[in-house]
Amino acid sequence: MVSQIADSPESSPELKRALTERQLSMITIGGAIGVGLFLGSSVTIRLAGPGVILAYLFCAFVALVVAYSIAEMAVTHPVAGSFGVYAQAYLNEWSGFAVRVTYAVCQILAIGAEVTAVAIYFSTWFPAAPQWVWVVGVSVGLIAVNALRVGNFGEFEYWFAIIKVVTIVAFILVGLGLISGIGPARAVGFSNLISHGGLLPHGLKGVWLAMSLTLTSYMGVEIIGITAGEALEPERTIPRAIRNVTLRLILFYVLSMTMMLSMSPWDRMGSGITGSPFVLAFAKAGVPYAAKIMNLVVITAAISSANTNLYLTSRILFSLSRDGFVARGVASLGRNGVPYVALMVSSTGMAAAILLAIFAPGRAFLLLYGIAVAGMFFVWMIILAAHLSFRRSIGKVRVAQLPIRLKLTPYSQIAALMALAGIVAGTFYVQDLKYSVPSFLAFLAAITVFYKTLRRRKR
Repeated sequence: MVSQIADSPESSPELKRALTERQLSMITIGGAIGVGLFLGSSVTIRLAGPGVILAYLFCAFVALVVAYSIAEMAVTHPVAGSFGVYAQAYLNEWSGFAVRVTYAVCQILAIGAEVTAVAIYFSTWFPAAPQWVWVVGVSVGLIAVNALRVGNFGEFEYWFAIIKVVTIVAFILVGLGLISGIGPARAVGFSNLISHGGLLPHGLKGVWLAMSLTLTSYMGVEIIGITAGEALEPERTIPRAIRNVTLRLILFYVLSMTMMLSMSPWDRMGSGITGSPFVLAFAKAGVPYAAKIMNLVVITAAISSANTNLYLTSRILFSLSRDGFVARGVASLGRNGVPYVALMVSSTGMAAAILLAIFAPGRAFLLLYGIAVAGMFFVWMIILAAHLSFRRSIGKVRVAQLPIRLKLTPYSQIAALMALAGIVAGTFYVQDLKYSVPSFLAFLAAITVFYKTLRRRKR
């Protein structure tokens, strides 16, 4: 199986290896941290209260197992198709096809939501300007950045992601100051964590249900695998990047949520920019124009996520083309190593997703969002299953030589798969996600029919 990947078109050297360790780290962080954290994660807090902190901690374990699983396979096979190629080699062809199509659709839907969100937040500054102006402007900008050499793209995404990181670190420090009483305000303390119904106001059931959404906060750790095909010295940069990313994401989410819930009663959390815990904390600390600053941060966060998602979609389409699942021309590359045709096809999908986000009825787009959430659960399950087969295939001697290794294999993967199954079951009890799994199964059935038709034609 190792030779199967090594001899495949996926290992073509045409993609330029130019992404450095710091760029890999920030691309992954930028893709994982969206606008939800800055606006307060109100749905998860409503489901679990302060217990959402436990939900983030538990989901961090699942994310850690997935991250190390993908890292092991990526340093062994640093190819553009990543987990799609690994699933095809170590499981079967259908799973390799289905996981890539699912991932591409999930990313395109996310781009539509993020670009329309950018337009909404720009409207708070320029209410007279029509929203389509911002949608078109941001979309053109994203395409232009993705058309650059991958090293230039990585640098752009690095600095956009830095804005998120600096804001989160500043929020944690300000929160610690307000909680401990450093500064002009009276110490807030940690009483809000237990004085409004206790740490678990809705019991462990609330924590369980919140996990179906908190887990999506960590979805992005798999990005490191997709960038492997363009990573500089992947055997060195990928292990270091994945260790840094997973630790930072866990600290950012857990500490940020702890600060939020300590500073404000969980049942009185606001919504929107003005109600964001970040805005309230910075305003209490005397930061001028806190709401305007956070509006800018949220805009850059959404642009950063959309930018990364467009990159991911183009590379997944490139990978599908190389394996013969879509037209061969989609895999053609420009002189700078960018798959322009795949980028243009991705941009068409992005345009369709934006139109859906703007014109589709609220419940219709919510249904599409639910398909994307369930789709990402499917992607993670396939990654874990492929890694179990990968470990069995390469043998103990090769495992011992890996520069990064997941501990307690296969028990870690089995525990993570069981946790994912439990979290998926919880979606049936969350109002906005109750139809996610049935809708995704219908989507999976449709692409399976397409796969079987394609396979017959190939024969």
